[in-house]
Amino acid sequence: MRFQTKRAKAVSRRKFAAEGLAAACAMVLALAGCSSGGSSSQGGEQAAEPVAEEQASLEGKELNIYCGAGMTDPFQEIADAFEAETGCTMNVTFANAAQIQTQITTTEEGDFFIAGSADELKPVADYVEQQTDLVKHIPVLAVPADNPKNITGLADLANCERVLVGDPESTPIGKIAQNVLTTTTTAPQISTALANNEGDAGIVWKENVTDDGAVIVETADLDAFVKTIPAAQLTCAADADAVAAFSEFLQTDTAWDIWAEYGYERV
Repeated sequence: MRFQTKRAKAVSRRKFAAEGLAAACAMVLALAGCSSGGSSSQGGEQAAEPVAEEQASLEGKELNIYCGAGMTDPFQEIADAFEAETGCTMNVTFANAAQIQTQITTTEEGDFFIAGSADELKPVADYVEQQTDLVKHIPVLAVPADNPKNITGLADLANCERVLVGDPESTPIGKIAQNVLTTTTTAPQISTALANNEGDAGIVWKENVTDDGAVIVETADLDAFVKTIPAAQLTCAADADAVAAFSEFLQTDTAWDIWAEYGYERV
């Protein structure tokens, strides 16, 4: 009986030792698995970080963009904001539509054409890869602040001694004026001339009436002539990554807010 008791104790001790060894082994394996998984996860995160950083940065890249002269102020701000955010160098050429069209067809270079209307893309249609509507381009009837001829609509232009309109051969606002009527040069210049009392009335873009000396006549006469400003990606675009990034940026609140500050309305 005493032997059996010792044997039972011995068996019990061996059983305890075996169970302890098994538990220890399990813990070692579990710890090894956690260590291995954690190391792999950390390695994966470390490997992914440079990729995300590389995608976000466009340092060393550049975009060459043509933009209608009437949109100089808002679009320059948009270009500057994109450059500050990504490091991409933004080279923007501001000119009238005819000049831009000639430059595109002659040089066959450039990444985007931000046009005053979709009509301005027609002469360079072969160079347009795709286009996206951005904001409304709204023509308005403007007069000097004191409105000396008491202009209330297009019909009253018959009473004007001098009506200022854009060049129909080179600007979209000039084409609109030519349609609604039977030339200075660009819409901003017309607005400035009206503020200086160099004309009785003029047809300009809504966003160009910024001088204190000129005001917009509240009339629906030009509602049928509202245009849409498109961003056209050109077939000669050189850097796909930069082009894609800027296309996305043009759809952000940052870009929309800048347009809105200058009186443009979202499409």
